[in-house]
Amino acid sequence: MENKSNIINIIPRECFMKKVRPFIGSELIKVFTGIRRSGKSVMLELIQKELVKSGINSKNIISFNFEKIANSKLCNSEALYKELSKIIKKKKDKVYLFFDEIQEVDNWEKCINSCRIDFDCDIYITGSNAKLLSGELATYLAGRYVEFIIYPFSFQEYLESKKESKITIDISKEFQNYIEFGGMPFLTNLKESKEASFQYLKDVYNSVILKDVVKRNNIRDIDLMERIINYVIANIGQTFSSTSLVKYFKSENRKVSHDTILNYIKACSDAFLLYKINREEVSTKKILSINEKYYIADHALREAIYGQKHNDIAQILENIICLELLRRSFKIRVGKVGTKEIDFVAEKNGELIYIQVAYLLASKEIIDREFGVYKNIKDNYTKYVLSLDEFDMSMNGIKHKNIRDFLLDDTWG
Repeated sequence: MENKSNIINIIPRECFMKKVRPFIGSELIKVFTGIRRSGKSVMLELIQKELVKSGINSKNIISFNFEKIANSKLCNSEALYKELSKIIKKKKDKVYLFFDEIQEVDNWEKCINSCRIDFDCDIYITGSNAKLLSGELATYLAGRYVEFIIYPFSFQEYLESKKESKITIDISKEFQNYIEFGGMPFLTNLKESKEASFQYLKDVYNSVILKDVVKRNNIRDIDLMERIINYVIANIGQTFSSTSLVKYFKSENRKVSHDTILNYIKACSDAFLLYKINREEVSTKKILSINEKYYIADHALREAIYGQKHNDIAQILENIICLELLRRSFKIRVGKVGTKEIDFVAEKNGELIYIQVAYLLASKEIIDREFGVYKNIKDNYTKYVLSLDEFDMSMNGIKHKNIRDFLLDDTWG
């Protein structure tokens, strides 16, 4: 059993563990996906610890990390299956198999499927690309796996990691730090050093681009791809049109097709760098096929890549709320109401919540805009306006909450 506790602060990550527990010990393969360095490997360690705590013999826990050079000889399905057969034959009881970054193994799905059939085992795998669950895997393992997307730390988890080293926590100050440094788990070890943190975030970004976008999709025009990504990242939370980007490149005497732009963005979404949020006509529930929005896996990645733009604080806050909704398993859309838009229409278990995000409700005009968007929505679902204001401005049945308080409130999700 591999120990990573000397590498990263281990916190319980209960928001994910409570989703996984019902499936521990079942025949379903547990698949953990998400952007690199978001904590997938640590999730495997947490599950292993829970297994041992429940009475499972640690000798029956078999773990491989395929990014380690020591395991490079096992990076094809036949070699891995042969090694596993040799190990498992020596075990008397059920074995628990953990495979980290399984996509490094050629034809890995054949090996995993054979293990499922041939051995009494419980299987857990991680991967950093959504294509992990496409193609042949759909044939080999259809209906036999359950997926968990692992996101960077929520603000609540960020605070938990800080409590390890601080006697008292100033929540307001820590939220400012969270806005600046984001939630990539390893950053808790860098003691809020801006230079070291931003260097780490740039390295994460470069790793994702190189390994999970360029290499996996055989992209040749890397300069074009990076310019497209920079455009999307700069416009996080803004409606996106590939047509506007085509026109932009045309003005620079560079011909780029709609398909190329969309394919590059799709490659970044497959690598969990970007999340696409469609727009929906609220009154009809019809999904609109144009002008979707994109958000980034961690808001501080945007700051490290694009540069700190303090006038973009509203975009950053919106990104934080988007990821929190995804983390809590909401299905989300951007709501269109006539000519107005609601930042998020979030659905879970048949229930909706509506959310508007603002920096500060600093004028009557802003208050009217943020609350007024709900005027023509007649249903009784909860409607929020979120901002960094300290005073409660709730009105007309619409709840106003401070963003920090909303993120730390477990009752709505």
